[in-house]
Amino acid sequence: MSAEAADREAATSSRPCTPPQTSWFEFVLEEALLEQHLQKPAPDPPPVQLIVQFLEQASKPSVNEQNQVQPPPDNKRNRILKLLALKVAAHLKWDLDVLEKSLSVPVLNMLLNELLCISKVPPGTKHVDVDLSSLPPTTAMAILLYNRWAIRTIVQSSFPVKQVKPGPPQLNVMNQIQQEKELTENILKVLKEQAADSILVLEGALKLNKDLYVHTIRTLDLLAMEPGMVNGETESSTAGLKISAEEIQCQVCYDLGAIYFQQGSTNTAVHEKAKEKFFRTKELIAKNGSSSLHFTIDEERLAGYCQACEVLTSSSDDASQQATPYSQIHSCMKSGKYQDLVKIFLEDNLTLSLPEQFRQSVLRELFQKAQQGNDALDEVCFKVCVCNTVCDVLQGRIIDIQFCQLFLKPSKEKIDFLLEVCSGSINLENASEELKRRMAAFLKNLCLGMEDLQFVFMISSHDLFIKLLKDDERKLLIDQMRKRSPRINLCTKPVTCFYDIPASASVNIGQLEHQLILSVDPWRIRQILIELHGMTSERQFWMISNKWEVPNVYGNVILGIKDSLTRDLVYILMAKGLHCCAIKDFVHAKQLFAACLELVTEFSPKLRQVMLNEMLLLDIYTHEAGAGASGERPPSDLISRVRGYLEMRVPDIPLRQVIAEECVAFLLNWCENEYLTMQVPLPLVQTNPYVKLGQLLAATCKELPGPKESRRTAKDLWEVVVQICSVSNQHKRGNDGRVSLIKHRESTLGIMYRSELLSFIKKLREPLVLTTILSLFVKLHNVREDIVNDIAAEHISIWPSSIPNLQSVDFEAVAITVKELVSYALTINANNHFWLIIQADIYFATNQYSAALHYYLQAGAVCSDFFNKMVPPDVYTDQVIKRMIKCCSLLNCHTQVAILCQFLREVDYKTAFKALQEQNSHDAMDSYYEYIWDVTILEYLTYLHHKRGETDKRQIAIKAIGQTELNASNPEEVLQLAAQRRKKKFLQAMAKLYF
Repeated sequence: MSAEAADREAATSSRPCTPPQTSWFEFVLEEALLEQHLQKPAPDPPPVQLIVQFLEQASKPSVNEQNQVQPPPDNKRNRILKLLALKVAAHLKWDLDVLEKSLSVPVLNMLLNELLCISKVPPGTKHVDVDLSSLPPTTAMAILLYNRWAIRTIVQSSFPVKQVKPGPPQLNVMNQIQQEKELTENILKVLKEQAADSILVLEGALKLNKDLYVHTIRTLDLLAMEPGMVNGETESSTAGLKISAEEIQCQVCYDLGAIYFQQGSTNTAVHEKAKEKFFRTKELIAKNGSSSLHFTIDEERLAGYCQACEVLTSSSDDASQQATPYSQIHSCMKSGKYQDLVKIFLEDNLTLSLPEQFRQSVLRELFQKAQQGNDALDEVCFKVCVCNTVCDVLQGRIIDIQFCQLFLKPSKEKIDFLLEVCSGSINLENASEELKRRMAAFLKNLCLGMEDLQFVFMISSHDLFIKLLKDDERKLLIDQMRKRSPRINLCTKPVTCFYDIPASASVNIGQLEHQLILSVDPWRIRQILIELHGMTSERQFWMISNKWEVPNVYGNVILGIKDSLTRDLVYILMAKGLHCCAIKDFVHAKQLFAACLELVTEFSPKLRQVMLNEMLLLDIYTHEAGAGASGERPPSDLISRVRGYLEMRVPDIPLRQVIAEECVAFLLNWCENEYLTMQVPLPLVQTNPYVKLGQLLAATCKELPGPKESRRTAKDLWEVVVQICSVSNQHKRGNDGRVSLIKHRESTLGIMYRSELLSFIKKLREPLVLTTILSLFVKLHNVREDIVNDIAAEHISIWPSSIPNLQSVDFEAVAITVKELVSYALTINANNHFWLIIQADIYFATNQYSAALHYYLQAGAVCSDFFNKMVPPDVYTDQVIKRMIKCCSLLNCHTQVAILCQFLREVDYKTAFKALQEQNSHDAMDSYYEYIWDVTILEYLTYLHHKRGETDKRQIAIKAIGQTELNASNPEEVLQLAAQRRKKKFLQAMAKLYF
């Protein structure tokens, strides 16, 4: 007798003829299940959908007498329904392949959680902390099933899924699909967080080496009985369906191999583990045969996994290793073939395979060799630095200060090589518009920074420059006129009538759909749709591409259009226009929106206003990416349209929040503070959080700098941001009484979420606005009680110095926000010394002292023409100098500490003398003595070296102290000039070391 027949007979024989101690409802459900699935000798495809029905009935919320929705009650009816769902799964022998194909992730998650619950797995216990060998076989098997499913679900979620074409749009169906999608995403998030634990559980299962048992209908019936009637049978080793140890190992190895293979995309060493698991699975299948396995394995997929692992883990021979850029660079550095090194860097500017950090480390090593006396390397350093700089430009990074230093004195040879690198680093035929724009901006700024017109002409007459910049832009640069981008009129003249274009003869539907997906010409789109609707009236052509996305607020209105051709046309035109807008193809976006506006004007005032709003957003984007990027103010009509949108009071018009957000950011970027502060309507401030935030920012910036009485708006802005950054702890209890894993959410007390605030700030470009909001977050960061190192910022004194409820603020999120804001601000202006000081303070506070010194020095360099002028005292304050001293001290650069002690308003002799006493110094020591101008420190050095018997170093100190310009009898101006000259040379030497 087969196992399935035995199950059927056992379940049928144990079924009572009358329903003792059960309600009529329970009896009918149980009878339906048994009659339908167990009495048929060969049932049709398993009715897995019954699991869905049973669990949905059991999880329905109830409504109390006060009409309040309550969680599903834990009554006998719901327990019976859950048990019936488990029985259906037991009838299917808990085959995950069958269950996963037919059940959604939320339903299968609920089913397996019920299995854990009925298998006596303690709630809230981490599976990784449980010893499987000490558990009853059915309990251990339940844990294995759950963790196998968790791993399989994570792997499955990484595969691309073909979108199923839905039927006609129904709001309730769409809402249900959206809810299930969000629930699936939440479950996947938790499963991914617990993935490491699930892997450990399955690895532990491989060491069990004993048979396990899975629940059958009979064991589930026994568990459902009263505790006194079970007699311990379900705890025995023979209760349930037997799964052999080799079958368990085979399936667990396969699932572990799949998750290891997925993780190998970010960690190639894990591919070795995947290979081991897959080949072990192959061995077990060969030993036992795939037919003997209780759980089936896709042998074709297994073979593909094995083949992929062999390729990914194969060892490379010496020749292939030599072909990699890393090994080639190592060989060139070792053998001194530096011209080949430059060639490798130039070729990599096209492929971009070398990381930025590796490029910089090679350049630092070359500089070190050049400073050791190898003058021939100066040219190589310049060439590698140019390659790195062009690579940074193409990737949108900040240009390193080393390039500016090397280009202080340009020559014909340097210009020629720079143009050669630029030409070799971009393929104009295949390059994106963004790459072309970055390269053009780099060359244009290079010309503007040069005084010699001969060099400007060399660049402006180059073929690359001519192709990237327009004629009028080149003429403006050559004539040294004001930089001004020509305004482009993106308005297209509308065709006579949108419906006057005749449609051509129809062709194959598939070809037409392909053309419809690719086309961005509105008139061609309309022509194709007319042909398609002439062929068939059953299709909804707005659904043929899952890339066509329209916001839900618009989709509901568009899908309500009765005429199918018009509905498809409006939806596709808007979706394509939004996509073009997202990829910054503003010309085509303008054409698509103009056509859509002309179409909807004929029948829908609501959609007409929607299109006018979207065209306003498009015009904002167009100006900001074009003329606005070069500093040209927007035309007055655009500003009026922005104001008109914010003040619009047309009822029932669907609005996108992003338009209001961009409008407020636009007004702040162009300093429309007067309007935001005084003229914006009060109801708008009360209803739109971005307008309120913009008003507070504008008012605060307008009053800077101001007396204490004008800080009321600053306090209001402070309170709004503090509320946004506050934490709200919430605990959610599930249907089974367990507390969910997610306990912290973003606060809903503020006018918006922190992520929304950060997204809004990253749309701002006005330096004063950025400085204001940045100083606010810095002050909020400094308010924390356990803060050790404060961060300095401009205008920080205008903010309150305390918060009534410190525990409510999420200071970890505030710290992350400060870092993100500074990084963003430096992309707007990499030469703002106050922002550079904040970045340096952040690195100092996080014990990254080398990086902190880099930014402290960069802040001084940008405001002093690379230290050729005196650094302003409000940049290098005593606090900054003391932090630089501490950085050098912790980096064991003690001579640098002594020199920096002279920079303080009152020389810190105690720290300087203590530093000079250190003999284990990692800096140049006596070669720095020429930068010391304080005679007391030099006299102490002379004494120290005499005491140690270091004659040579003593002579260097005596030589330094004997210079006439340091004579104490000199006038104060001479002494200050001597100190300033040494400061300049020392800081330039430090910059070479840390840049």
